[in-house]
Amino acid sequence: MVVSISDGDVPSWVQVDGVLERPIVKEDLERFLEHVRERERFLSENGLIGRSEAMQEVFETALEVAHTDVQVLLTGENGTGKDMLAKAIHNHSPRREGPFIPINCGAIPESLIESELFGYERGAFTGATGRRIGVFEAAHGGTIFLDEIGEMPLSAQVKLLRVLDERKIMRIGGREQISVDVRVIAATNRDLRQEVLEGNFRRDLYYRLKVVEIRIPPLRSHPEDIPLLVQAFVQEYIEEHDMPFGGISEDAMEVLMRYPWPGNVRELKNVVERMIVLSKGKRITASDVPQYLDERFEPSRNLPVATGKTPDQAERELIYRVLLEVRQELSEIKDLLLRRPEPLPYLPKEVEVIEEHVEEPEEIKTMEEMEKEMIQKALRHTGGNRRKAAKLLGIGERTLYRKLHKYGLS
Repeated sequence: MVVSISDGDVPSWVQVDGVLERPIVKEDLERFLEHVRERERFLSENGLIGRSEAMQEVFETALEVAHTDVQVLLTGENGTGKDMLAKAIHNHSPRREGPFIPINCGAIPESLIESELFGYERGAFTGATGRRIGVFEAAHGGTIFLDEIGEMPLSAQVKLLRVLDERKIMRIGGREQISVDVRVIAATNRDLRQEVLEGNFRRDLYYRLKVVEIRIPPLRSHPEDIPLLVQAFVQEYIEEHDMPFGGISEDAMEVLMRYPWPGNVRELKNVVERMIVLSKGKRITASDVPQYLDERFEPSRNLPVATGKTPDQAERELIYRVLLEVRQELSEIKDLLLRRPEPLPYLPKEVEVIEEHVEEPEEIKTMEEMEKEMIQKALRHTGGNRRKAAKLLGIGERTLYRKLHKYGLS
Protein backbone atom coordinates (compact mmCIF):
# COMPACT_ATOMS: atom_id res chain seq x y z
CA MET A 1 0.00 0.00 0.00
CA VAL A 2 1.22 3.50 -0.87
CA VAL A 3 0.12 6.61 1.01
CA SER A 4 0.11 10.11 -0.45
CA ILE A 5 0.37 12.95 2.08
CA SER A 6 0.85 16.67 2.01
CA ASP A 7 2.59 17.40 5.31
CA GLY A 8 5.05 14.51 5.58
CA ASP A 9 3.29 12.99 8.60
CA VAL A 10 1.56 9.62 8.52
CA PRO A 11 0.27 7.64 11.52
CA SER A 12 2.39 4.57 12.15
CA TRP A 13 -0.66 2.37 12.61
CA VAL A 14 -1.24 2.59 8.87
CA GLN A 15 0.64 -0.34 7.30
CA VAL A 16 2.29 1.05 4.19
CA ASP A 17 5.05 0.10 1.79
CA GLY A 18 6.10 3.73 1.52
CA VAL A 19 5.12 7.36 1.63
CA LEU A 20 5.13 9.81 -1.26
CA GLU A 21 4.71 13.50 -0.53
CA ARG A 22 2.63 15.69 -2.77
CA PRO A 23 2.93 16.79 -5.45
CA ILE A 24 3.58 13.30 -6.80
CA VAL A 25 5.86 13.02 -9.82
CA LYS A 26 4.81 10.22 -12.15
CA GLU A 27 8.37 8.95 -12.61
CA ASP A 28 8.89 8.80 -8.83
CA LEU A 29 5.68 6.81 -8.39
CA GLU A 30 6.58 4.35 -11.16
CA ARG A 31 10.09 3.90 -9.76
CA PHE A 32 8.72 3.34 -6.26
CA LEU A 33 6.09 0.81 -7.38
CA GLU A 34 8.73 -1.12 -9.32
CA HIS A 35 10.87 -1.29 -6.16
CA VAL A 36 7.90 -2.63 -4.17
CA ARG A 37 7.23 -5.29 -6.81
CA GLU A 38 10.90 -6.25 -6.90
CA ARG A 39 11.02 -6.56 -3.12
CA GLU A 40 7.97 -8.84 -3.09
CA ARG A 41 9.57 -11.03 -5.78
CA PHE A 42 12.79 -11.15 -3.78
CA LEU A 43 10.93 -12.36 -0.68
CA SER A 44 8.55 -14.82 -2.33
CA GLU A 45 11.03 -16.43 -4.72
CA ASN A 46 13.52 -17.08 -1.91
CA GLY A 47 11.09 -18.09 0.84
CA LEU A 48 12.01 -15.13 3.05
CA ILE A 49 9.35 -14.63 5.71
CA GLY A 50 8.95 -11.76 8.16
CA ARG A 51 6.82 -8.65 8.45
CA SER A 52 8.46 -7.26 11.58
CA GLU A 53 10.34 -3.99 11.31
CA ALA A 54 13.62 -5.75 12.18
CA MET A 55 13.33 -8.36 9.42
CA GLN A 56 12.06 -5.88 6.83
CA GLU A 57 15.24 -3.88 7.43
CA VAL A 58 17.34 -7.03 6.94
CA PHE A 59 15.55 -7.91 3.69
CA GLU A 60 15.77 -4.36 2.36
CA THR A 61 19.54 -4.26 2.94
CA ALA A 62 19.96 -7.70 1.35
CA LEU A 63 18.02 -6.57 -1.71
CA GLU A 64 20.20 -3.47 -2.04
CA VAL A 65 23.50 -5.37 -1.88
CA ALA A 66 22.26 -8.11 -4.21
CA HIS A 67 22.61 -5.74 -7.17
CA THR A 68 26.25 -5.02 -6.29
CA ASP A 69 29.34 -7.20 -6.23
CA VAL A 70 30.65 -6.22 -2.79
CA GLN A 71 31.64 -8.70 -0.09
CA VAL A 72 28.88 -9.25 2.49
CA LEU A 73 29.24 -10.43 6.09
CA LEU A 74 26.15 -12.02 7.63
CA THR A 75 26.15 -12.16 11.42
CA GLY A 76 23.70 -13.70 13.85
CA GLU A 77 23.05 -16.66 16.11
CA ASN A 78 22.87 -20.22 14.82
CA GLY A 79 19.58 -21.02 13.14
CA THR A 80 18.64 -17.46 12.14
CA GLY A 81 18.76 -18.22 8.41
CA LYS A 82 22.11 -16.82 7.32
CA ASP A 83 22.51 -19.52 4.65
CA MET A 84 19.07 -18.82 3.19
CA LEU A 85 19.76 -15.09 3.02
CA ALA A 86 23.12 -15.69 1.34
CA LYS A 87 21.43 -17.84 -1.33
CA ALA A 88 18.76 -15.16 -1.81
CA ILE A 89 21.40 -12.48 -2.39
CA HIS A 90 23.07 -14.71 -5.00
CA ASN A 91 19.76 -15.56 -6.70
CA HIS A 92 18.94 -11.87 -7.11
CA SER A 93 22.41 -10.80 -8.23
CA PRO A 94 23.95 -10.49 -11.71
CA ARG A 95 25.75 -13.76 -10.85
CA ARG A 96 22.51 -15.73 -10.55
CA GLU A 97 23.35 -17.87 -13.60
CA GLY A 98 26.68 -18.84 -12.04
CA PRO A 99 27.27 -21.46 -9.33
CA PHE A 100 26.52 -20.93 -5.64
CA ILE A 101 28.88 -23.04 -3.52
CA PRO A 102 28.45 -23.13 0.28
CA ILE A 103 31.43 -24.14 2.43
CA ASN A 104 31.24 -24.71 6.18
CA CYS A 105 34.66 -23.63 7.42
CA GLY A 106 34.05 -25.24 10.80
CA ALA A 107 33.36 -28.67 9.32
CA ILE A 108 36.63 -28.99 7.36
CA PRO A 109 39.80 -30.15 9.18
CA GLU A 110 42.50 -27.48 9.36
CA SER A 111 44.86 -29.64 7.31
CA LEU A 112 42.39 -29.86 4.43
CA ILE A 113 40.79 -26.43 4.23
CA GLU A 114 43.39 -24.88 1.90
CA SER A 115 43.17 -27.76 -0.58
CA GLU A 116 39.37 -27.53 -0.40
CA LEU A 117 39.41 -23.81 -1.18
CA PHE A 118 42.26 -23.58 -3.67
CA GLY A 119 42.75 -27.12 -5.01
CA TYR A 120 46.01 -29.00 -5.53
CA GLU A 121 48.27 -30.45 -8.20
CA ARG A 122 49.20 -34.08 -8.61
CA GLY A 123 51.97 -35.05 -6.19
CA ALA A 124 51.48 -31.96 -4.00
CA PHE A 125 51.26 -34.25 -0.95
CA THR A 126 50.88 -37.90 -0.08
CA GLY A 127 47.65 -39.14 -1.61
CA ALA A 128 47.40 -36.40 -4.24
CA THR A 129 47.23 -38.80 -7.18
CA GLY A 130 45.71 -36.27 -9.55
CA ARG A 131 44.88 -32.61 -10.02
CA ARG A 132 41.87 -31.29 -8.13
CA ILE A 133 40.34 -27.84 -8.51
CA GLY A 134 39.17 -26.00 -5.40
CA VAL A 135 35.88 -24.23 -4.78
CA PHE A 136 37.24 -20.86 -5.92
CA GLU A 137 37.84 -22.27 -9.40
CA ALA A 138 34.58 -24.22 -9.33
CA ALA A 139 32.64 -21.08 -8.36
CA HIS A 140 34.10 -18.94 -11.18
CA GLY A 141 31.42 -16.47 -12.28
CA GLY A 142 29.31 -17.19 -9.21
CA THR A 143 29.29 -16.93 -5.42
CA ILE A 144 31.06 -18.72 -2.58
CA PHE A 145 29.31 -18.77 0.78
CA LEU A 146 31.88 -19.18 3.56
CA ASP A 147 29.79 -20.20 6.56
CA GLU A 148 31.33 -20.09 10.05
CA ILE A 149 34.20 -17.95 8.75
CA GLY A 150 35.32 -17.40 12.35
CA GLU A 151 36.48 -21.05 12.45
CA MET A 152 38.96 -20.59 9.61
CA PRO A 153 42.60 -21.08 10.73
CA LEU A 154 44.95 -18.10 10.48
CA SER A 155 47.09 -19.77 7.80
CA ALA A 156 44.09 -20.04 5.48
CA GLN A 157 42.97 -16.50 6.36
CA VAL A 158 46.21 -15.11 4.89
CA LYS A 159 45.62 -16.87 1.57
CA LEU A 160 41.94 -15.91 1.49
CA LEU A 161 42.85 -12.25 1.94
CA ARG A 162 45.31 -12.48 -0.95
CA VAL A 163 42.64 -14.01 -3.20
CA LEU A 164 40.16 -11.26 -2.34
CA ASP A 165 42.77 -8.60 -3.10
CA GLU A 166 44.32 -10.07 -6.24
CA ARG A 167 41.45 -12.18 -7.63
CA LYS A 168 43.94 -14.97 -8.26
CA ILE A 169 44.61 -18.35 -6.66
CA MET A 170 47.42 -20.87 -6.79
CA ARG A 171 46.75 -24.55 -6.30
CA ILE A 172 48.78 -26.33 -3.61
CA GLY A 173 51.90 -27.65 -5.30
CA GLY A 174 51.30 -25.45 -8.34
CA ARG A 175 53.35 -22.62 -9.82
CA GLU A 176 50.75 -20.93 -11.98
CA GLN A 177 48.42 -18.20 -10.75
CA ILE A 178 44.83 -18.67 -11.92
CA SER A 179 42.42 -15.74 -12.23
CA VAL A 180 39.05 -16.23 -10.54
CA ASP A 181 35.89 -14.14 -10.71
CA VAL A 182 34.04 -14.93 -7.51
CA ARG A 183 31.91 -13.04 -5.03
CA VAL A 184 32.35 -14.00 -1.38
CA ILE A 185 29.55 -13.92 1.17
CA ALA A 186 30.72 -14.88 4.66
CA ALA A 187 28.75 -15.68 7.79
CA THR A 188 29.50 -16.19 11.46
CA ASN A 189 27.80 -16.57 14.81
CA ARG A 190 30.90 -15.23 16.56
CA ASP A 191 31.82 -11.70 17.52
CA LEU A 192 34.57 -11.25 14.93
CA ARG A 193 35.58 -7.90 16.39
CA GLN A 194 36.39 -9.66 19.66
CA GLU A 195 38.15 -12.45 17.76
CA VAL A 196 40.35 -9.79 16.13
CA LEU A 197 41.22 -8.30 19.53
CA GLU A 198 42.14 -11.75 20.84
CA GLY A 199 44.34 -12.47 17.83
CA ASN A 200 42.17 -15.26 16.44
CA PHE A 201 41.09 -13.44 13.30
CA ARG A 202 43.01 -11.12 10.99
CA ARG A 203 41.96 -7.48 11.24
CA ASP A 204 42.60 -6.80 7.53
CA LEU A 205 40.51 -9.81 6.48
CA TYR A 206 37.72 -8.76 8.85
CA TYR A 207 37.40 -5.36 7.19
CA ARG A 208 37.80 -6.89 3.71
CA LEU A 209 34.87 -9.23 4.31
CA LYS A 210 32.76 -6.64 6.11
CA VAL A 211 32.17 -4.24 3.22
CA VAL A 212 28.50 -4.57 4.14
CA GLU A 213 27.40 -6.30 7.34
CA ILE A 214 23.86 -7.60 7.75
CA ARG A 215 22.91 -8.57 11.29
CA ILE A 216 20.08 -11.08 11.47
CA PRO A 217 18.24 -10.74 14.79
CA PRO A 218 17.38 -13.77 16.95
CA LEU A 219 13.81 -15.01 16.68
CA ARG A 220 13.02 -14.04 20.28
CA SER A 221 13.48 -10.37 19.35
CA HIS A 222 10.71 -10.43 16.72
CA PRO A 223 8.11 -12.96 17.96
CA GLU A 224 5.42 -11.25 15.86
CA ASP A 225 6.85 -13.16 12.88
CA ILE A 226 6.31 -16.57 14.49
CA PRO A 227 2.68 -17.08 13.29
CA LEU A 228 3.75 -16.40 9.68
CA LEU A 229 6.70 -18.78 9.97
CA VAL A 230 4.57 -21.51 11.56
CA GLN A 231 1.96 -21.19 8.82
CA ALA A 232 4.63 -21.50 6.12
CA PHE A 233 6.31 -24.50 7.78
CA VAL A 234 2.99 -26.30 8.28
CA GLN A 235 1.94 -25.76 4.68
CA GLU A 236 5.32 -26.88 3.34
CA TYR A 237 5.40 -30.08 5.41
CA ILE A 238 1.82 -31.27 4.92
CA GLU A 239 2.03 -30.65 1.16
CA GLU A 240 5.32 -32.53 0.88
CA HIS A 241 4.28 -35.48 3.05
CA ASP A 242 0.49 -35.43 2.53
CA MET A 243 -0.19 -35.64 6.28
CA PRO A 244 -3.31 -34.52 8.17
CA PHE A 245 -2.93 -31.77 10.76
CA GLY A 246 -5.56 -30.34 13.09
CA GLY A 247 -3.92 -26.94 13.33
CA ILE A 248 -2.63 -24.85 16.22
CA SER A 249 -4.96 -23.06 18.62
CA GLU A 250 -4.60 -19.38 19.42
CA ASP A 251 -3.44 -20.04 22.99
CA ALA A 252 -0.86 -22.54 21.69
CA MET A 253 0.44 -19.91 19.29
CA GLU A 254 0.78 -17.51 22.23
CA VAL A 255 2.95 -20.09 24.00
CA LEU A 256 5.13 -20.43 20.91
CA MET A 257 5.51 -16.65 20.81
CA ARG A 258 6.60 -16.60 24.46
CA TYR A 259 9.20 -19.34 24.09
CA PRO A 260 12.78 -17.92 23.78
CA TRP A 261 13.81 -20.15 20.82
CA PRO A 262 17.54 -20.63 21.53
CA GLY A 263 17.81 -22.47 18.19
CA ASN A 264 15.93 -19.69 16.39
CA VAL A 265 14.05 -20.34 13.12
CA ARG A 266 15.70 -23.73 12.60
CA GLU A 267 14.41 -24.91 15.98
CA LEU A 268 10.93 -23.53 15.25
CA LYS A 269 10.78 -25.47 11.99
CA ASN A 270 11.84 -28.70 13.74
CA VAL A 271 9.21 -28.20 16.44
CA VAL A 272 6.45 -27.57 13.87
CA GLU A 273 7.37 -30.74 11.97
CA ARG A 274 7.44 -32.68 15.25
CA MET A 275 3.96 -31.39 16.10
CA ILE A 276 2.57 -32.48 12.73
CA VAL A 277 4.06 -35.98 12.96
CA LEU A 278 3.24 -36.73 16.61
CA SER A 279 -0.14 -35.00 17.01
CA LYS A 280 -1.78 -37.50 14.61
CA GLY A 281 -4.17 -34.96 13.15
CA LYS A 282 -5.28 -33.49 16.48
CA ARG A 283 -5.42 -29.77 17.17
CA ILE A 284 -2.48 -28.46 19.22
CA THR A 285 -3.43 -26.57 22.41
CA ALA A 286 -1.31 -24.60 24.89
CA SER A 287 -0.90 -27.56 27.23
CA ASP A 288 0.41 -29.70 24.35
CA VAL A 289 3.21 -27.35 23.31
CA PRO A 290 5.87 -28.11 26.01
CA GLN A 291 6.18 -31.78 25.02
CA TYR A 292 7.32 -30.76 21.54
CA LEU A 293 9.93 -28.22 22.65
CA ASP A 294 13.64 -28.99 22.99
CA GLU A 295 14.00 -27.04 26.25
CA ARG A 296 11.98 -27.31 29.45
CA PHE A 297 9.18 -24.77 29.34
CA GLU A 298 6.21 -24.10 31.62
CA PRO A 299 3.34 -22.39 29.77
CA SER A 300 1.63 -21.39 33.03
CA ARG A 301 4.56 -19.09 33.77
CA ASN A 302 4.72 -17.67 30.29
CA LEU A 303 1.16 -17.41 29.04
CA PRO A 304 -0.22 -13.88 28.75
CA VAL A 305 -2.94 -13.07 31.24
CA ALA A 306 -6.19 -11.67 29.83
CA THR A 307 -6.66 -8.23 31.38
CA GLY A 308 -9.17 -6.65 29.03
CA LYS A 309 -6.73 -3.78 28.42
CA THR A 310 -5.33 -2.56 25.13
CA PRO A 311 -1.57 -2.99 24.54
CA ASP A 312 -1.08 0.76 25.04
CA GLN A 313 -2.90 0.69 28.39
CA ALA A 314 -0.93 -2.33 29.56
CA GLU A 315 2.33 -0.69 28.47
CA ARG A 316 1.53 2.52 30.37
CA GLU A 317 0.56 0.58 33.50
CA LEU A 318 3.80 -1.38 33.40
CA ILE A 319 5.93 1.77 33.01
CA TYR A 320 3.99 3.54 35.77
CA ARG A 321 4.42 0.56 38.10
CA VAL A 322 8.17 0.44 37.45
CA LEU A 323 8.49 4.19 38.09
CA LEU A 324 6.64 3.85 41.39
CA GLU A 325 8.88 0.96 42.43
CA VAL A 326 12.01 2.94 41.58
CA ARG A 327 10.75 5.94 43.53
CA GLN A 328 9.99 3.72 46.53
CA GLU A 329 13.47 2.18 46.38
CA LEU A 330 15.09 5.63 46.23
CA SER A 331 13.05 6.74 49.24
CA GLU A 332 14.18 3.71 51.20
CA ILE A 333 17.82 4.35 50.26
CA LYS A 334 17.50 7.98 51.35
CA ASP A 335 16.02 6.98 54.72
CA LEU A 336 18.75 4.38 55.21
CA LEU A 337 21.50 6.91 54.49
CA LEU A 338 19.99 9.57 56.75
CA ARG A 339 19.81 7.10 59.65
CA ARG A 340 23.53 6.27 59.46
CA PRO A 341 25.31 7.52 62.63
CA GLU A 342 28.48 8.32 60.66
CA PRO A 343 27.61 9.37 57.14
CA LEU A 344 30.08 8.73 54.38
CA PRO A 345 32.13 11.68 53.05
CA TYR A 346 29.99 11.93 49.93
CA LEU A 347 26.65 11.58 51.78
CA PRO A 348 25.47 15.22 51.68
CA LYS A 349 25.82 15.43 47.90
CA GLU A 350 24.14 12.07 47.31
CA VAL A 351 21.31 12.77 49.73
CA GLU A 352 20.71 16.08 48.00
CA VAL A 353 20.45 14.28 44.65
CA ILE A 354 18.13 11.62 46.02
CA GLU A 355 15.90 14.19 47.71
CA GLU A 356 15.67 16.09 44.48
CA HIS A 357 14.40 13.02 42.65
CA VAL A 358 12.04 11.55 45.25
CA GLU A 359 10.40 14.74 46.45
CA GLU A 360 6.64 14.28 46.38
CA PRO A 361 5.15 16.15 43.43
CA GLU A 362 2.40 18.63 44.07
CA GLU A 363 0.35 17.03 41.35
CA ILE A 364 0.57 13.42 40.15
CA LYS A 365 0.65 13.21 36.37
CA THR A 366 -1.07 10.50 34.38
CA MET A 367 1.00 8.06 32.36
CA GLU A 368 -0.23 9.67 29.14
CA GLU A 369 1.00 13.07 30.31
CA MET A 370 4.36 11.60 31.30
CA GLU A 371 4.65 9.77 27.98
CA LYS A 372 3.81 12.91 26.01
CA GLU A 373 6.39 14.87 28.02
CA MET A 374 9.09 12.25 27.34
CA ILE A 375 8.37 12.35 23.60
CA GLN A 376 8.55 16.15 23.56
CA LYS A 377 11.87 16.09 25.43
CA ALA A 378 13.29 13.49 23.04
CA LEU A 379 12.27 15.57 20.02
CA ARG A 380 13.83 18.69 21.53
CA HIS A 381 17.00 16.77 22.35
CA THR A 382 17.30 15.49 18.76
CA GLY A 383 16.36 18.76 17.11
CA GLY A 384 13.09 17.33 15.83
CA ASN A 385 14.71 14.30 14.16
CA ARG A 386 12.06 11.60 14.61
CA ARG A 387 14.30 8.68 13.70
CA LYS A 388 16.84 9.68 16.37
CA ALA A 389 14.06 10.45 18.86
CA ALA A 390 12.57 6.98 18.39
CA LYS A 391 15.98 5.41 18.93
CA LEU A 392 16.51 7.52 22.05
CA LEU A 393 13.14 6.44 23.45
CA GLY A 394 13.81 2.79 22.64
CA ILE A 395 10.77 2.43 20.38
CA GLY A 396 10.25 1.87 16.67
CA GLU A 397 9.77 4.75 14.29
CA ARG A 398 6.24 3.60 13.49
CA THR A 399 5.37 3.51 17.17
CA LEU A 400 6.63 7.08 17.54
CA TYR A 401 4.52 8.25 14.58
CA ARG A 402 1.46 6.63 16.13
CA LYS A 403 2.04 8.37 19.45
CA LEU A 404 2.69 11.73 17.76
CA HIS A 405 -0.65 11.38 16.01
CA LYS A 406 -2.33 10.35 19.26
CA TYR A 407 -1.04 13.32 21.25
CA GLY A 408 -1.41 15.84 18.43
CA LEU A 409 2.30 16.60 18.31
CA SER A 410 3.76 18.00 15.10
